[in-house]
Amino acid sequence: MNKILTKKDVNKAGFRWMVMPMSSFCYEVQFGQAVVYALAPALRKLYPDDDDYVAAINNHFKYFNTQPYMCQIVLGAALGMEEQLGRAGAETIQDFKTGVMGPLAGIGDTLFWVVIPTIWASIASPMALEGNATGIILWTLFAVALTLFRLKFFEWGYTLGTRLITELKSTLQVLTDACSILGLTVVGALIPSVISVKVPMVINFATGTSLSIQEQFDKIMPCMIPVLLTFICYKLLGKKKVSMTTLVFAVLIVSIAGSALGILG
Repeated sequence: MNKILTKKDVNKAGFRWMVMPMSSFCYEVQFGQAVVYALAPALRKLYPDDDDYVAAINNHFKYFNTQPYMCQIVLGAALGMEEQLGRAGAETIQDFKTGVMGPLAGIGDTLFWVVIPTIWASIASPMALEGNATGIILWTLFAVALTLFRLKFFEWGYTLGTRLITELKSTLQVLTDACSILGLTVVGALIPSVISVKVPMVINFATGTSLSIQEQFDKIMPCMIPVLLTFICYKLLGKKKVSMTTLVFAVLIVSIAGSALGILG
């Protein structure tokens, strides 16, 4: 497929991402709105037809959350895949994003929130505390360099996305299946770490013994209640009359009532 996007288009998408992620953060889609804002001009160029453009926007307006700097790579790759695959690659692109966002979040958080700032600050901070302006200059240079690298990350990601499709075209279905499995695994692993629901009820018998309901559930399957709750919410969201807002309020009401009655904890 011929190249449609120019380097200017790619850099524009990268810059639009940099100025938006935390400004449009929401609990329903996390960074989903920022993804749409970043890619919208490039997607419009790729899809002149209104229906195709709207479909592409809707495909990206979904839950997406990873370390903001690593997003540059993921979104750049997604844009490269959009250019190569077109609308036929919608599922592959979404599975790719979902599959890599978890692992890259771990790498990005470690590198950009802990390791690199700590090392650089250990050099610049003592100088600044002693009144040496070099410390401030060093930290400013670090911030500028990181910003430039972030723009480069998007370009690298775009190149990676293009190569994934052109070089691995024969194994594209395998790649799609692998990303789907990885994405489902990541989402599944998030359930017990993010959702905490327990049944603290204990049944006391006349014989002096007791039965913990939570222990019985754990014997059947660890974290069974959070998994069931997630499944129920997922099925409800598939119904047209149930919105995310309605579901959030429903969960709040059930949680408060269950806690007050001693059923949930």
